[in-house]
Amino acid sequence: MANYNRVILAGNLTRDPQMSYLPNQTAVVELGLAVNRRWKDAQGNNKEDVCFIDCRSYGRQAETINQYLSKGQQILIEGRLQYSTWEGKDGTRRSKHRVVVERFQFLGAPSGAGGARAGAPPRASAPPAGPAPAQDEGSPGPAGDDEPPPSGDSIPF
Repeated sequence: MANYNRVILAGNLTRDPQMSYLPNQTAVVELGLAVNRRWKDAQGNNKEDVCFIDCRSYGRQAETINQYLSKGQQILIEGRLQYSTWEGKDGTRRSKHRVVVERFQFLGAPSGAGGARAGAPPRASAPPAGPAPAQDEGSPGPAGDDEPPPSGDSIPF
């Protein structure tokens, strides 16, 4: 049987992108996406459902997303689902799905001159000087399917 793992989403960022770097200085950006679904029920009442999705992008794409997008802006994402598991600080087994961004497109009007975010200084797009932040040994790059577990502070629940 053939396998297929493809996700296409269009929505709004729920927070500003959060940039970090792998030990090999590859840029990584984490972002949250809200995708709304609106419909009318059988009685004609307007209904809405919101789905919140965590996403991750690598390399030049990550730098571009970090530089030009901020909370509330729209983006179209194409990528693949990835499943991660880890052990929480309390010893319980945790897991989550996220979308690994392979392609994206800005949606909506740019917010300010040249597409830069209005009222915010431009985000750094180069790796920081000096040693890279600590990362688990053997952490995979963008093509790896084995993701290091998120730190306890970044777990959304």
